[in-house]
Amino acid sequence: MSGHSKWATTKHKKAVIDARRGKLFAKLIKNVEVAARTGGGDVAGNPTLYDAIQKAKKSSVPNDNIDRAVKRGSGAEAGGADYQSITYEGYGPNGVAVLIECLTDNRNRAASDVRVAMTRNGGSMADPGSVSYMFTRKGVVIVPKNDLSEDDVLGAVLDAGAEEVNDLGETYEVVSEATDMVAVRTALVDAGIDYDSADANFLPSVTVELDEDGARKIFRLIEALEDSDDVQEVWANFDVPDDVMESLNAE
Repeated sequence: MSGHSKWATTKHKKAVIDARRGKLFAKLIKNVEVAARTGGGDVAGNPTLYDAIQKAKKSSVPNDNIDRAVKRGSGAEAGGADYQSITYEGYGPNGVAVLIECLTDNRNRAASDVRVAMTRNGGSMADPGSVSYMFTRKGVVIVPKNDLSEDDVLGAVLDAGAEEVNDLGETYEVVSEATDMVAVRTALVDAGIDYDSADANFLPSVTVELDEDGARKIFRLIEALEDSDDVQEVWANFDVPDDVMESLNAE
């Protein structure tokens, strides 16, 4: 889990200046639109929408784009698409279990994109249920360290339902039940602690430790999957040791 979390954190930092920023913006906007359609356009009464907007803002998505997505999703403005959520399961190189979550208005296109990305990068599709049992839905809030200690963060979130706080190097990862994530995020804000993201993620119960070659292969697969406009999130049960991650980040 830690290797995957550090990979996601590194990817998040690079995304703002990445050439693929337009693709990232589109996915974040899609999240906002779907959250508004599902729970309404009132941020105060829709915590999922609140978090989707915060995530978009932290990635520098223009406010006008966010506002229009809320209006499309809530029906206040025409043009919203009928997105469906689909989860695919598979295996990557070295037997790494992979969950792929899509938001799409074209199921056939999404399935084709996922299958092509998997087969071209050493992966294979799996039957529903054959991989998902290894993952549990959890709330994950990423907190930048700044001058905070682990005890500072733990003290702020313990009574809100946090289960653990993990040190990821430049950030802390606060893990809770998915249903407690909003309470944890709120507790951080009330304590004056900023956070980078708050998401309901799938965390693995067992992990596969990878060497440098294995890590390169799984990262290549994840990047190929995320290159699809329909793929919103990719979760996998790999772990990469710190020294290997540092070596890859230096490349």
